[in-house]
Amino acid sequence: MTERKASALEVFRIFLKLGLTSFGGPVAHLGYFRDEFVKRRRWFDEKSYADLLALCQFLPGPASSQVGIAIGISQAGLAGAAAAWLGFTMPSALALIAFAYGVDFAGGALDSGWLHGLKVVAVAVVAQAVWGMAKSLCPDRLRITLAALAMLVVIALPTSLGQIVAILAGGIIGWRFLPAAAAGATVPMQYPVGKGLAIGAWIVFFALLALLPAAAQVTHDQTLALIDSFYRSGSLVFGGGHVVLPLLQAEVIPPGWVNSDAFLAGYGAAQAVPGPLFTFAAYLGAIMQPQPNGIAGGLICLAAIFLPSFLLIVGALPFWEGLRANPAVQSALAGVNAAVVGLLLAALYTPVWTSAILSARDFALGIVAFILLVFWRMPPWLVVVLSAAGGAALAAWI
Repeated sequence: MTERKASALEVFRIFLKLGLTSFGGPVAHLGYFRDEFVKRRRWFDEKSYADLLALCQFLPGPASSQVGIAIGISQAGLAGAAAAWLGFTMPSALALIAFAYGVDFAGGALDSGWLHGLKVVAVAVVAQAVWGMAKSLCPDRLRITLAALAMLVVIALPTSLGQIVAILAGGIIGWRFLPAAAAGATVPMQYPVGKGLAIGAWIVFFALLALLPAAAQVTHDQTLALIDSFYRSGSLVFGGGHVVLPLLQAEVIPPGWVNSDAFLAGYGAAQAVPGPLFTFAAYLGAIMQPQPNGIAGGLICLAAIFLPSFLLIVGALPFWEGLRANPAVQSALAGVNAAVVGLLLAALYTPVWTSAILSARDFALGIVAFILLVFWRMPPWLVVVLSAAGGAALAAWI
């Protein structure tokens, strides 16, 4: 691991590149992060990254964005957290706000061959992450078995409940059957967040969750109603990504803020942009009928849905860093990390593989992308560009 800390500006630059090139959804994002911060920059070792990923799987909200926020904190404190979030989120948020202003014009692009090529490259990115993490985190028969069992649980229960059950079971089995020595040495991570600030973040999180609905009801203010709806959606969803969509649909369609056609059009557009799927909130805020809408509405909804992630990560990191050094917790985490590999393996199959590999040509394109990433060690952004071009070429050929 490198000792030099990056500045907030450097964190922003790195995450902006990721925000422009990280296609494929939250599981693929974690693969891009691993390649950038574990393999290339060595800001984290494999185990510390996996421990952080395990924490973010436990917390509600978008796991990939929370991992990014924590990485930003590790380098440049709260300014680094803001820089990481802004760089990773801004490209897709701006693209979706722009799409809200021109739905009819852009809608035809959603079924293009280049978009399918981006789905295929996500298969290669996730496969690379599973391969690399499995070699490090599943070095024995017990942990390989744990990963396989976690995969089966998540496939049998394809909801956030299945993920939680798999992670908890992995932790319990690891605690009971894996000695701390088998878990491997824990490299201390420095997160410049005090426990006082962490406790304050927890207080603010729960206070907003309790008080915003009452404030919106009493004042009948549309801005407060928006903040309440999107803050609750960001606070109460486990699994992130696609899991938040039913919650948002229930918040914006029944009151008539957004109609069903506009909602579905935005959902399609959200699949075509890089970065976190939670930026769908920016589209909804921009396209809704009552004011504030447009750019202001998009930014309000975007900030509201991501605010819980900031508060939860800031509140958890100081206590998590102390817990993960405990021998019993290390044993449990060894089991959890094996279960996380199983979760990623299940996600590699569905939705990543099932939505992308529809023909022998798709399979061939995915294999080429995997070889370029793993054996030729091409930068992910270049493989993304080549796969998009390959998808467009295959669509034109058929």
